[in-house]
Amino acid sequence: MLALGIDIGGTGIKGAVVDTTTGEFTVERLRIPTPNPSTPDAVADVVGQIASHFEWHGPVGCTFPGVVKDGVIRTGANVDKRWVDQSGAAIFAEATGCPVAVVNDADAAGEAEARFGHEMAGSGVVVLLTLGTGIGSALISDGVLIPNTELGHLKMRKKDAETRASESVREREDLDWKTWSKRLSDYLVDLEQLLWPDLFVIGGGISKKSDKFIPHLQCATPVVPATLLNQAGIVGAALAAERMTARAG
Repeated sequence: MLALGIDIGGTGIKGAVVDTTTGEFTVERLRIPTPNPSTPDAVADVVGQIASHFEWHGPVGCTFPGVVKDGVIRTGANVDKRWVDQSGAAIFAEATGCPVAVVNDADAAGEAEARFGHEMAGSGVVVLLTLGTGIGSALISDGVLIPNTELGHLKMRKKDAETRASESVREREDLDWKTWSKRLSDYLVDLEQLLWPDLFVIGGGISKKSDKFIPHLQCATPVVPATLLNQAGIVGAALAAERMTARAG
């Protein structure tokens, strides 16, 4: 089936129509900068623009950078706090005029990678990390997602890991790749001690630059870039829309 996937990030909101049997886009994606401030009304307006751009009237999946329970936003560390306890599903449905499924952004990327990505991502314990404005995480066991893990908020030196090892921190502090990779390695080792994963998958926009930092990482677990690169969130959002449609019968 086809579904419109929309990936809401800290700096950009991206959307495309996805063939959920292959994980491929059927159109060129559209990206619009995330509004600042990223209020519910402002973000919903962009989501509506994306649906209108594709003249879309079918199922829609949206990712969100926070905990999502039954379509309701429960946290918003890197977005406007007015999102907390709001029904993202209802807000986006009104903006698009379509049925909408809302899922955590990293969870969406993790499911997309498990289904269409690296050959090892569908078996064993896999941790996908999206390194961008913050650190999103998806924990997958033999292809089954354990949602809303929020591992980016584990503590490193008494601070959230995402305040030390995210891509935005590397840029803000003007860290060279080797120095930043040391911070990321420390974080991965902490995760190893808790979860004993079989594979780390690095997603987000930085996955396109994996050759600059993965060779410097020091941890026992294999680390690979996301096969779908920065498209994984859009594909995972479309998979959420597919599930919603299947449940509706």
